[in-house]
Amino acid sequence: MNASDKSTILFGIPKLPARYGSLVMPLLLSLFMTCIVSLISTIKSVGMSDQLMSKWLGAWGISWLIAFPVLLLALPVVRKATAALVRAA
Repeated sequence: MNASDKSTILFGIPKLPARYGSLVMPLLLSLFMTCIVSLISTIKSVGMSDQLMSKWLGAWGISWLIAFPVLLLALPVVRKATAALVRAA
C-alpha cells in the first residue's frame, strides 16, 4: 500500500477531494518557493543577525501573498506552454 492509498493525512484528518488539487498544488508550491527565496534574500540582506527571523518572516508573508494569486493565474498558461513544448506520453 503506497501513501496515496491512505484516506487520511495525519491524526485522522481526511484527505481533500481530488477537485481541490488545482488549489493545493499552487498553495504548496508558493509556500515552499517563497520560503526558500525569501530566506536566501533575507540572509543576503541582513546576514546571520538577530534580526534574521523577524525580517525573513515578514518578507515571506508578503512574498507569499503575491506569489499564490500569481501562480493561480499563471499555471493555466504554463500548462498550455508545456503541452506545446513536450510530446504527449
